[in-house]
Amino acid sequence: MEKNPYTGVRRFVLINMILVPFIPFLLALGIGNHSFSESIENSTIATMKRIADDHRQMIESFLQERKNDLELIINTASVVELVRPERLSSIFLQLQRISSAFVDLGIFDDTGVHVAYHGPYDLTGKLYRDTPWFQQTLENGIYISDVFLGYRNIPHFIIAVAKKESQRTWIIRATVDSQRFNNRVRQIRIGKTGEAYLLNRSGVLQTDRRSGGNLMETPREKIPLPLKGREIHTFIHREDHEETFLYATTWLKDQNWVLVIRQEKSDAFMALREVRMPILFICLAGGACIVAAAFTLTGAIVRKMEKTDAEKALLSQQLIGASRLAELGEMAAGFAHEINNPLQIISTELSLIRVLQSEMVESGQLKPGEPQEQVTDSIDQIKLQIDRCSRITASILKFGRQGESRSEDLDLTVVIPEIIQMVEKKAEVHGVRMEPRLPDTPVRVTADASRLQQVLLNLLNNALDAIIEQRGSTGGTIGLDLSTGENGTATIDVSDNGTGISPENMEKIFAPFFTTKPIGKGTGLGLSVCFGIVQQMGGKMEVASTVGKGTTFSIVLPASRLPV
Repeated sequence: MEKNPYTGVRRFVLINMILVPFIPFLLALGIGNHSFSESIENSTIATMKRIADDHRQMIESFLQERKNDLELIINTASVVELVRPERLSSIFLQLQRISSAFVDLGIFDDTGVHVAYHGPYDLTGKLYRDTPWFQQTLENGIYISDVFLGYRNIPHFIIAVAKKESQRTWIIRATVDSQRFNNRVRQIRIGKTGEAYLLNRSGVLQTDRRSGGNLMETPREKIPLPLKGREIHTFIHREDHEETFLYATTWLKDQNWVLVIRQEKSDAFMALREVRMPILFICLAGGACIVAAAFTLTGAIVRKMEKTDAEKALLSQQLIGASRLAELGEMAAGFAHEINNPLQIISTELSLIRVLQSEMVESGQLKPGEPQEQVTDSIDQIKLQIDRCSRITASILKFGRQGESRSEDLDLTVVIPEIIQMVEKKAEVHGVRMEPRLPDTPVRVTADASRLQQVLLNLLNNALDAIIEQRGSTGGTIGLDLSTGENGTATIDVSDNGTGISPENMEKIFAPFFTTKPIGKGTGLGLSVCFGIVQQMGGKMEVASTVGKGTTFSIVLPASRLPV
């Protein structure tokens, strides 16, 4: 089986038409996806940092307000007043009206004795001298503890403020409602899985977690502590066989507590995951469009190449045919020249026969009568046929003449009948009637006689072919009309009642090598050459046609510019 010569071309074009647009498409899609993903990630992390900063400010404000409450009490009331139970109770009630975060209120002397207390527990007289919170309060003047159990044996944390009075140091201490504080820390809500909690430096929970983890427990995961300062540190962390979380951490309470904001990574970057499906769809749809366009365009290009190659092959054949026609024209001119010489001899001998006939009649050797008349008729017929052959050979020689165009003054009423004589026998054989309609007065134009003859012969032969194709050997008519215009132009109309020209071919009939005839019967050069010849003579050539009814070619030539 013969291999298709266009298979390799089709494959090469197809691969390039897919790869060339696909590479920048994928690059643009990849860069866009990377930029969008980075934007979503940066936006998510920025949101996490903002939430962490807001939550940190809220917690610090809460602790600062509670510390300020205690400082206000100890700075506005004397210790003598505060140790009185009724006065301490009154102050606590006033404090409760300001903030319900406090659970109890107590006064301690510098030996650590709980000298006065208002609250739900019996803590008066208890000794706290060796407790860390008491010692640090004496040392620093203020103390906010981690969550611890203490004498109550329940998780709580305290705020304590020291004051010097009467050469002694007194401490006022309040227990913060752990549940209220816990709820305040936990109130943050980010997506479905976001949560906030507090850790101390040892990694012990200072608030519980919604995702699991009670107060004062140590979580299983070990996250890195943030750097010193108030910078918010974000990172992604995953323990073995656990979910991956996005974390934001920052220090609180003089870097004793760590605020942790965390959210499952899949939840945090859900927007990114949701947009990947449309991106995938765009990628698949774009790729499908590129492939479909590549196949379509490749097919169109290959078909165009096949058509071009076919036209080139046809052109080659037509050029060979045109070359053969040129050679045939030269041979015809040579034959005509060679035939013309014997015709001249025959004509001379005929003249001699006429002289001998006259002498024989005068001498009585050839008596008048029917035989003599028959001889005379034969001689006249021979003369007529010699003249006819002379005219034909003269026309062939004129048509086949080579050289540059040579314009001369022509009378179309004389030139056209000579051209008609060259095709009338062919027309008669095929049953086509020639109908020339010429004016009685001369119609003069300046043109090359041989080239004008070439144009009209081509049009007449085309008309004959169209009539034979449409009507066979009956009913064919070729009209040849000559008329003049107001501006002195001469118009030659060659009309036929043949097949006509289809609308799609009307714009191409004057194109070189265009022909509707089968291979071997037409070169496609005739009308294009005729069109060029008429333009060189300063005229124009037009066509009007109706399919199935016939065609009319019109040649408009300028009036003669040469002196008569």
